[in-house]
Amino acid sequence: MATNIKLSSVNMDERKKLAFSSGDTIRVWSKIQEKGKTRLQAFEGLVLARKHGAESGATFTVRKVASGVGVERIFPLYSPMVDKIEVIKHSGARRSKLYYVREKAVRDIRRKMKQTSVTEEQEEEKAAE
Repeated sequence: MATNIKLSSVNMDERKKLAFSSGDTIRVWSKIQEKGKTRLQAFEGLVLARKHGAESGATFTVRKVASGVGVERIFPLYSPMVDKIEVIKHSGARRSKLYYVREKAVRDIRRKMKQTSVTEEQEEEKAAE
């Protein structure tokens, strides 16, 4: 009995040679199926982690901030649903996993909110005087 093995349309060598690491900003074009049609959708953000090296189960985590909310997606490196990966900006990170960025972003937002609320109150007091 012969079994049919469907090979993916992903160029494994090309994906293996992609030179991006944690700290880089990338744009991932993924295929989205809607009502029988397939379209491409971009997800651009900061690479937090790359896991499992160049194995067949390799993944990478990308984080972006959309409408003030942090959004993270985990993409399989060799998935046929990932059309292409573009490296937008290289940056040197001193760690391989940048999970601390999650809390750092929240702290920065809270700090900005405190600054804006204080200045609004000061403006109202000055206007009242």
